[in-house]
Amino acid sequence: MRRPVRVRHGHVNILGRDISTPIIILASAEALVFGLALLAACFIQLPLAPALPAVLDVIWSLQMLAFVSLGMVGMLSMGLYRRGFRGGANAVVLRILGAALLSVTMMSMLFYVFPDLHFGRGIMAIAIGLAIPGILFTRFGIFRLLAHDAFKRRVLVLGAGDSAQLFNRLRRKSDQVGFVLVGFVPRPGECTRVSDDSTLRLDVPLPEFVRRHHVDDLVIAYDDPRGGFPAEELMHCKMQGLHVLDIADFFEREAGLLKLDILRPSSMIFGRGFRQSLYQQYAKRALDVITSLAMLACVWPFMLICALAIMIESKGRGSVIFCQVRTGQHGKPFTLFKFRSMIMDAEKDGVARWAQKSDPRVTRFGAFMRKTRLDELPQLINVLRGDMSFVGPRPERPQFVEQLGGKLPYYHHRHWVKPGLTGWAQIHYPYGASEKDAFEKLKYDLYYVKNQSMSLDLLTIVQTVEVVLWGRGSR
Repeated sequence: MRRPVRVRHGHVNILGRDISTPIIILASAEALVFGLALLAACFIQLPLAPALPAVLDVIWSLQMLAFVSLGMVGMLSMGLYRRGFRGGANAVVLRILGAALLSVTMMSMLFYVFPDLHFGRGIMAIAIGLAIPGILFTRFGIFRLLAHDAFKRRVLVLGAGDSAQLFNRLRRKSDQVGFVLVGFVPRPGECTRVSDDSTLRLDVPLPEFVRRHHVDDLVIAYDDPRGGFPAEELMHCKMQGLHVLDIADFFEREAGLLKLDILRPSSMIFGRGFRQSLYQQYAKRALDVITSLAMLACVWPFMLICALAIMIESKGRGSVIFCQVRTGQHGKPFTLFKFRSMIMDAEKDGVARWAQKSDPRVTRFGAFMRKTRLDELPQLINVLRGDMSFVGPRPERPQFVEQLGGKLPYYHHRHWVKPGLTGWAQIHYPYGASEKDAFEKLKYDLYYVKNQSMSLDLLTIVQTVEVVLWGRGSR
């Protein structure tokens, strides 16, 4: 059953995903800019007499829907709506230009397949030309407006110990786009780990305090929830319309990850998520096959060029395709295919090693393939075979799985789903080449395992474009 859309405490819940209201406002305004740009282009390009009827036709046509939708897909692909985007003004301008170019490319392909949707090159050029400055003006103007606290949720944290100290990791302005921290309320006798100027002492009952200070979210951050838990007051606050949530749920919502150091097994069992229906499995498999076939139809010339370049660089010695055993769903091994980017016998001693930045084992053309992710294109065959999914945690070598599984909590849980060609961790964290990196990526992998859905898969696929084009996470 399709989940309804509803507004709740500064978030819009769409298909089971909480999207911050400021992001919704920004995206809606920019979608309106795309629509107005197309209408203005029609007035400019068409003769004056028939312009009005033609514009009215465009407003209610599939042409308008296609132009606005592909424009927004281009913006999303460039990471302009990505949570925690920290790029400056120059990065925003470059990504908007990239989004416009990508949108034009997608529209050209759409017009080729569906000629009836074509509204003329002149109109499209003028519309894009008007949309770019309009998007720039709107984005920088709305960013300044949405930075005001009036558009943010007010968050009060109950607890001031080690768990509450995790809020110190959300110091950047980009991490606090959707909320403002009212303060921390320490439990009597609790050892305070946060700054004194952020702690609060309640001189009135909790329900009265949150009403006076217009609190929207109550976050429970007690190190030990047993004893002194204000259940009656929290229920009173909840009945007043406040959102009461655990600190682990708060970080999951705001940062898009699971904080493993505060994650409890009981919350994994009794909380929402961590389930997959038969419908989801079939739908995901259909998405894998369709996406892989579509990509193969587009990238086979590049795969051929890569194969020839590898043969030329190695003077015909060695294999073009590199086969390696990786760990798949439920811990089952499978053979993964990649273009060979290292010298032959890179691990002739039989010892598995992490890939490092500026790895001396990598060939010159191999470095280029890794930078552009071209070396991973043969994995589309793995997806078609069913060894992998298009979206999922990256498959690791069995040696590393055994090593990390004994050190990292919940590591084996990432194998509940098929590994992926791209994934939630890949678009949010750089390429991992150490146990520390594996621990950080595990937070995002488990978020995906818990919240996997078609909408999350599609979002990940679209945002992978930014990773490839801007080289984020390449090694």
